[in-house]
Amino acid sequence: MKMQSWLTLPPQSDFSIHNLPFGIFSTNDDMQPRTGMAIGDQILDLQAAGRADLFSTLDFDKKSLDQATLNAFIGQGRPVWRAVRARVQELLTTTDSELQSKTVSCLVPMATATMHLPVAIGDYTDFYSSEEHATNVGKMFRDPANALLPNWKHMPVAYHGRASSIRVSGTDFHRPKGQIRPNDAEPPLFSPTRSLDFELEMAAIIGKANALGEPVSTAAAEDHIFGFVLFNDWSARDVQRWEYVPLGPFLAKNFFSSMSPWVVTLDALEPLRTGGPQQDPAVLPYLQFEGDHHFDVRLEVGLTPPDGAETVICRSNFKHLYWNVVQQLAHHTVNGCNLQVGDVLASGTISGSAPDSFGSMLELTWGGKNPLTLPDGIERKFILDGDTVVLRGVAGQGDGRIGFGEVRNRVLPARE
Repeated sequence: MKMQSWLTLPPQSDFSIHNLPFGIFSTNDDMQPRTGMAIGDQILDLQAAGRADLFSTLDFDKKSLDQATLNAFIGQGRPVWRAVRARVQELLTTTDSELQSKTVSCLVPMATATMHLPVAIGDYTDFYSSEEHATNVGKMFRDPANALLPNWKHMPVAYHGRASSIRVSGTDFHRPKGQIRPNDAEPPLFSPTRSLDFELEMAAIIGKANALGEPVSTAAAEDHIFGFVLFNDWSARDVQRWEYVPLGPFLAKNFFSSMSPWVVTLDALEPLRTGGPQQDPAVLPYLQFEGDHHFDVRLEVGLTPPDGAETVICRSNFKHLYWNVVQQLAHHTVNGCNLQVGDVLASGTISGSAPDSFGSMLELTWGGKNPLTLPDGIERKFILDGDTVVLRGVAGQGDGRIGFGEVRNRVLPARE
């Protein structure tokens, strides 16, 4: 549906009237984090809008807009999220609406705001749902002729990550240390990682809990999803290579992950639904689904060396995943595992079939064997100190553009 806001929006803004993602922000004038909604280059202060009685016709707990996370608001359910979003669209598209006379008190320039982690994350799960990524890793680490393990096409493989070390975009972090074994003929040593890597991912934010012991079907799964963010699951590949047998990632992954501050709702993504890859062999009944549950979101990764210019080193798409989000959620809960509001389900690295669509340095440089050449002849096998990595995602075109903003992080030297 074509909509036009009376508010002037920058051209090609990620945050069109069709998007309206939710986030948590504060300002120098009011340091208390609170709920906002992105529109163009501004933030609609939902706390201020509530206090101005702009939501007086809606039945929900307005105090949830005063909280430092979205959890209390999200926990009121999809009818509330939809009603608030629809009301904001009405206020922003109706000339002489109640909001138009209150722009000074309710609209905050995005450039003056500080963004915060949007949800309190109780648990975080990282899936491994890209066939291209899993195949590439299998070729490098295991048997090129049998890159995928026997279980991979029968279930969405995942591991439980560390929620406490997830931070919002804009957070710098120190290079992690751990055990590495550079040469199989030598004993391991303790060292800063020499193979720091990004992972291009998306993540679903759980919006509805399920009780312990009650699985969620693929048909009901989307009722439990509030929306999506960009996600960077930073990895220390040399630490991972030494530690991952037999139980998988540990110190290689738990030191730092990052996510975008704005949560794009499923309602905003509705026009971007698309089919996914054909799954063969057929999956078990609890993983079967109807309809389209992939989304056409164009993704890119930019790398900026110290004192250098950004180079886009990867272009991929959310639709490339073999396992979609309803299958991930159904598998996660099939044994009765209880998800909670604010939990994060990351997709795993999203790689396409083309070499420039690989979603990690591990793949882009094939384990460091084929370094990337940046402008001015700079080479990168993995991410070095001082490098800045930014993930971006956008869907749709023109006035209907729906963007996710970005995840931006700079790598600091390892602590002494």
